[in-house]
Amino acid sequence: MTQRVRFRPRQAAPDDTVLPGSGNAAPPQPTGDPETSRASLADLEREAALARLFDAHHTPLLRLAVLLGAEGDAEDIVSEAFYELYRKWSRLRSPDAALAYLRAVVCNLVRMRLRRLQVARKHADHVVESVGSPEAEVLLREDQRRLVAAIRRLPTRQREALVLRYWLDLRESEIAAAMGISQGAVKSHTSRGMATLTRVMEGKR
Repeated sequence: MTQRVRFRPRQAAPDDTVLPGSGNAAPPQPTGDPETSRASLADLEREAALARLFDAHHTPLLRLAVLLGAEGDAEDIVSEAFYELYRKWSRLRSPDAALAYLRAVVCNLVRMRLRRLQVARKHADHVVESVGSPEAEVLLREDQRRLVAAIRRLPTRQREALVLRYWLDLRESEIAAAMGISQGAVKSHTSRGMATLTRVMEGKR
């Protein structure tokens, strides 16, 4: 993981400007430079939007990372996703695209983690079975825990398609955006994933 920055909404100091949306937001003080004032306002709006996203979606994104196979790295992965969003906020089509961007980054980072683990295991003298961290287990409901072991045995793309579809209840277009593939490919991975999962679950009975 190249970044270990944990995103947290900025806490206002006693004399600091309160972020918009807090109920007592104060306008930024004029600087005399219109460009600087506009930049300051844009920064405040970005921080306020990121804070709202963090409050509303941090835990669901953690759950997504865990289900995709992040294990104990889920917190770092989600934090890095928020950091990347902070860096590239101005490149978004609109603020409404922020959540889709976060999901896509989480999927990519988990995918990269799994590839690194596969390479490491190929060069290891023995394979140590991955055990979920206590934090990861807390994020999963009881019904989810019963399927996690089976889901983790699925190919990466099939696992992503099923988790995004059946745990996050996303539409095919949203899944395609998160995975960076076409909607037709989403249908294919979902269908194959369900067939594979069914075989795995039936084999456990």
